[in-house]
Amino acid sequence: MFTGIITGVGRIAAVHDLGASPEHGKRITVEAPAGYLEDVSAGDSIALNGACMTVTTLAADRRAFTVDVSAESLDKTSGLDQAGPVNLEKALRAHDRLGGHIVSGHVDGIGSVTRFEPVGESHELRILAPAGLGKYLAYKGSVAVNGVSLTVNSVQDGEQGCELSINLIPHTVQNTALHALRPGSRVNLEIDLIARYVERMLGAGAQAQKVPA
Repeated sequence: MFTGIITGVGRIAAVHDLGASPEHGKRITVEAPAGYLEDVSAGDSIALNGACMTVTTLAADRRAFTVDVSAESLDKTSGLDQAGPVNLEKALRAHDRLGGHIVSGHVDGIGSVTRFEPVGESHELRILAPAGLGKYLAYKGSVAVNGVSLTVNSVQDGEQGCELSINLIPHTVQNTALHALRPGSRVNLEIDLIARYVERMLGAGAQAQKVPA
């Protein structure tokens, strides 16, 4: 479980195949900020760009770690199979502050950046989300973008999907890997956990009413 509050920006330094077939995943080596891994052990969970992964090994100097990413996870996420900056968040502890919103680390879909430009002192980030996620996105609701907990400023449904607009304050741009986004960039999206359960409850209730007594 996570909160969407990024605790460090690392870098995917190396990507190695775990096998020769498409069914095999990849082993990723991530370089972390100085001191970031001091309280981390093999087997701990760390979210990489919003995708929950298990630490498999730690470098002797504790400046890097590896994770094994399955072919299924690679197919359902973006940005984990190539070198570059990556948002890091350690798993939530029971006594930690819930500064963002409840994030599971399970990516629901991949969006595409349509706009990322300065507006005043901030940045406007627009993302085209898959149409199937549109019903979970709401004005002033929460969404995780590459693991970052953000507030939705507007949503617009269209034939190509659901476009959402988000305002990024300077602190968020400077302290996450979102600063590297460009129009066309693919991003991992996780919908609000509460919205997911509300949709399921409403759908199940409607189905129950159709069942003959």
